[in-house]
Amino acid sequence: MSTTIGNLVDRVYREYLEPNDDIQSFTVLTGGLTASASDQTVAYNADYLTTEEEDALGTGAFIEINQELMLVTSLNTAASTMEVKRAARGTTLAAHSTDDEIKVNPPFPRKVVFDAVVDQINNLFPTLFAVETVSVTSSDGYTLLGTYDSPGTNNYLISVLKAISQYTDFSSGSDQTGTIFQPVSVELVELPNPFTYTDDTGTQRTITYTSGPNAVKALQFYSIQQGHTVYVTFKKKFVEPTAESDTLSTVGLEDEYESIIMAGVAAQMMSGRDIPAATQSYITESLQAQAFPVGSGTNIRNSLLQYQQILITQARKYLRAKYPEAVEINGVNLGVQ
Repeated sequence: MSTTIGNLVDRVYREYLEPNDDIQSFTVLTGGLTASASDQTVAYNADYLTTEEEDALGTGAFIEINQELMLVTSLNTAASTMEVKRAARGTTLAAHSTDDEIKVNPPFPRKVVFDAVVDQINNLFPTLFAVETVSVTSSDGYTLLGTYDSPGTNNYLISVLKAISQYTDFSSGSDQTGTIFQPVSVELVELPNPFTYTDDTGTQRTITYTSGPNAVKALQFYSIQQGHTVYVTFKKKFVEPTAESDTLSTVGLEDEYESIIMAGVAAQMMSGRDIPAATQSYITESLQAQAFPVGSGTNIRNSLLQYQQILITQARKYLRAKYPEAVEINGVNLGVQ
């Protein structure tokens, strides 16, 4: 299974977009590139290219290194170098290292696949959702989730699934190891973003979210005195990835969601495109390996979407079984499962 968004992008290529018998032309850098120059000389290893493939690197060709696309403005085959215009087609200027792969005229640019992965993750909610359990100390009034200097991703929280605490007496008992956990009534409150408050030292603070949902979240507790440790499990939107280094656990993705995202990305990549026959055959074989038939009268994109819906339905059944909706009265979660 993947651990990062970059691993998931690689898996999409490996399992759907790049069949082994139809690998696109590629070579590698023989010298690093900085992120400071808009036009630069790129030195490549000609040993990876046939004569025909090297000729395809002429003026007007596009090359891709990591997520950056570059437009070739001239080619020197004798020196194995090319002049390029950096950050083409809205991609971002970035530094690259010796031996980084150079793809020639890629049919599925990595930046496009990354953006499709982000789209698919965003589209999972509300059918599917992430789950996060946090430890909160109960208090009178509201208990802010996150702090001014470390807001986290609490603005992605949607609702409370359950809340439990371990104590001896509802009215006056203190936390104690060995006692049973009891449900706690709690309400998730949405505050304006940014939100200004006074902390326990009397200092005025402001908590601000610059990305994601435009709200600050807090909890209000009922039926429990202040100072107790409460474990609150939340339903949460998936956190939108911003880089390939983002981990799946940070985003909130379970292992079984990978197949859902990959099928959706493959379908999104094929929308309105002429797909090479080798890629079509490769995807058909991949679906058949998952015991999902692809009839000759069904186009591959629709088959991928149908397969994705089957996976989503299975995942949703699991979520509903494991995390039934809690009973709420006037917005207060009563801890009833």
